[in-house]
Amino acid sequence: MTGHVVSPRLYLWIFAALLVLTAVTTGAARFDLGPLGVVVALLIAAAKASLVVLFFMHVRYSRPLVWIAAGAALVWLGIMVGLTLTDYYSRPWSPAPRGW
Repeated sequence: MTGHVVSPRLYLWIFAALLVLTAVTTGAARFDLGPLGVVVALLIAAAKASLVVLFFMHVRYSRPLVWIAAGAALVWLGIMVGLTLTDYYSRPWSPAPRGW
């Protein structure tokens, strides 16, 4: 069985999009966006990760089982990040001892 053949031109377009998104990331880092800066950076990173997974890892042209596995991995990542954040936010924070 042969896989889906992707043209080199498409790879160049994806590469160009990744370069543009990297430039947007560095450009956005120059501005003080406050708490919105993290959201913007994560959205750009998610877009870049989506391009890499869909095209360079060939998930876009794969069978539905591969889509399910990729989705399950994403859900598992969300669970791990969520559990880590619940642990982080549930810890009592004490101020630094005086004299330090």
